[in-house]
Amino acid sequence: MILTKAQYEEIAQCLVSVPPTRQSLRKLKQRFPSQSQATLLSIFSQEYQKHIKRTHAKHHTSEAIESYYQRYLNGVVKNGAAPVLLDLANEVDYAPSLMARLILERFLQEHEETAPSKSVINSMLRDPSQIPDGVLANQVYQCIVNDCCYGPLVDCIKHAIGHEHEVLLRDLLLEKNLSFLDEDQLRAKGYDKTPDFILQVPIAVEGHIIHWIESKASFGDECSHHAYLHDQFWSYWNRDGISQCCGWCGTPGLSNSSASASQSAGITGVRKHFLPGILMKCVCK
Repeated sequence: MILTKAQYEEIAQCLVSVPPTRQSLRKLKQRFPSQSQATLLSIFSQEYQKHIKRTHAKHHTSEAIESYYQRYLNGVVKNGAAPVLLDLANEVDYAPSLMARLILERFLQEHEETAPSKSVINSMLRDPSQIPDGVLANQVYQCIVNDCCYGPLVDCIKHAIGHEHEVLLRDLLLEKNLSFLDEDQLRAKGYDKTPDFILQVPIAVEGHIIHWIESKASFGDECSHHAYLHDQFWSYWNRDGISQCCGWCGTPGLSNSSASASQSAGITGVRKHFLPGILMKCVCK
């Protein structure tokens, strides 16, 4: 289903007052039953990440970190099995995985002779059994598995979903006997930044000649669209020409400036919506 800008703004406004939990996501689906679970989850995640970026600095002051650490220590003394860190993160409106990182770094600074490296911290977050304190390991684990927007578990899920949709797109191209090169083949040829697929024989899409296709397994809001243009699409267009972006979770109507930028970059299928149906309709002709 096509998502209008008004519908997107209604969903985004609804998310302002709800906590980032799976229960909130279920309520969101009940309120907007016509939207797919994937679209709602993607919007849910993006809006929460915007909120975290806006409030990130206040949680990283030395005073805030020390306050959180002391509250964690006091909490586990009372009941080490209770979800102290998770409750603390929800209380101060901060992502549980990010709160776990703060407390883990503070703990290691206190108990290790040298400051822990980022790679060590990341490894412990991916596998809390490496944390030398059993109580903290359990607290970190609770934060990781209950965070639906941040953390190593979410990163793995996003990577798997992205790969799944690239495979679906590849199968569609093969089914329609289109000749293409994928990312691995392009990197073997020496490309640094590559779209998901470059068509060896271009195709026509709604009056545009398409040279490459990019798959996005997330909702294409205006913020992410600008980031895609800056980080990927402009460089692809300069080298490879006009493109088709295949977004699987939809996008709202873009502002005039975004639509103009998309057209300038030769990105088709963006002004109205990122919709795989556009691509499927074209390659099925």
